[in-house]
Amino acid sequence: MTTLLEQERIQQQFKERMNEDELLNCMRCGFCLPTCPTYIESGYKESHSPRGRIAMMKAVVDGIVEPDEDFERSLELCLGCRACEPVCPSGVNYGHLLEEARDIINQNKKHSLPVRAVRKTVFEGLFPHQNRMRTMVGLLGFYQRSGIQTLARKTRYLGFLPNNLATMERVLPKVPTMKEMKNRPEHLPALTEKVHKVAFFSGCLMDTMFMKTNDATMKLLQLAGCEIVIPKQQTCCGALHGHSGEKDAAKELAKKNITAFEDLGVDFIITNAGGCGALLVDYDHLLKDDPVWKERAAQFKSRIKDISEILVAVSFHKKVKLELPAQVITYQDSCHLRNVMKTASAPRTLLGSINGVQYQEMKEADRCCGSAGIYNIVESEMSMVMLDYKMVQAKATHATTIVTANPGCLLQMQLGIEREGLAGKIRAVHIVDLLAEAVK
Repeated sequence: MTTLLEQERIQQQFKERMNEDELLNCMRCGFCLPTCPTYIESGYKESHSPRGRIAMMKAVVDGIVEPDEDFERSLELCLGCRACEPVCPSGVNYGHLLEEARDIINQNKKHSLPVRAVRKTVFEGLFPHQNRMRTMVGLLGFYQRSGIQTLARKTRYLGFLPNNLATMERVLPKVPTMKEMKNRPEHLPALTEKVHKVAFFSGCLMDTMFMKTNDATMKLLQLAGCEIVIPKQQTCCGALHGHSGEKDAAKELAKKNITAFEDLGVDFIITNAGGCGALLVDYDHLLKDDPVWKERAAQFKSRIKDISEILVAVSFHKKVKLELPAQVITYQDSCHLRNVMKTASAPRTLLGSINGVQYQEMKEADRCCGSAGIYNIVESEMSMVMLDYKMVQAKATHATTIVTANPGCLLQMQLGIEREGLAGKIRAVHIVDLLAEAVK
């Protein structure tokens, strides 16, 4: 519970830090309402819409509304999918307002000891350190390969976990060994006529838990004529920090990544995770008040490109034969890839170029699946409502393969398949893994 003293500090920080021009840009027109999943699923509750949340932020700035538990709850329930931004006629940067508000609340509210311990472990002790990420994933690999996982399932030990976490355990990917995670390339040549020199943002979870997807990404880039540099000095993108009220930590990670990539002489910096890419292209905003880093961040941002964009740009789908056994496939948009990186057509172009498959567009493919970083853990009930709706749309396509472009979305769709009892009948796959499978 937020104390009165904490509320006073939060309110003062809102007055000092919130961008009032941006708050006033919202015309209350309501174009955002049909795009907001929490507004729809809450029974059209205004306080759970972008328009409503902005109005409350402005009211806190003006001293009309106190930043109480109801206000905090409204912000917590937001997915941060940013689907409201593309449809806003005023161009309100809702995501920036949300992250600033969350940071103010987090930095001025005293969390309980267990919450502080978890946040410190995750945000400071784990994600910024790739060697620790490898160790954590290595322990997961030991659990999977040692027989402990089989024993845990047979003895129903997992029944002690909350329902969604127990199901999530079943859809975790088979992770690589510690040796494989440590033996990562730093430079790869183009395998066809060179057209670009690129750097690859390998990420933290992507280069551990989803390492095979990273390998497939680099192989596709090589086949597309890209020489690849993978700087060892890169670190976590900071998305989890930025979305969770740890803005200073996100800034430090941004500075490390900018430094790692800025003197490589590359044409582009390639990412294969929509969630990471959305924060990477926001580095200029994140560091806008730092005169030393602002321009460097802008230069960094200008080179960020999703893997699907670069493959379409170099006509990879026309140069390389792509073929799969006959099947129906559909695509689930990564919210941040679509709404922040503005990438929607490139993945569909690539999927439509695969011989032997029938592409079927999913209704409301751009609606959030409910993953949203760790949202499906901390807001499980709302997340599962959104996932159930998404699975209705996915099943309506009669697809046997659901494709997406972000690891969180991938796990969420696999979770949906498991919950529906469709394992073995439908699969979920990252787009680069499907393309690598289709290369002939």
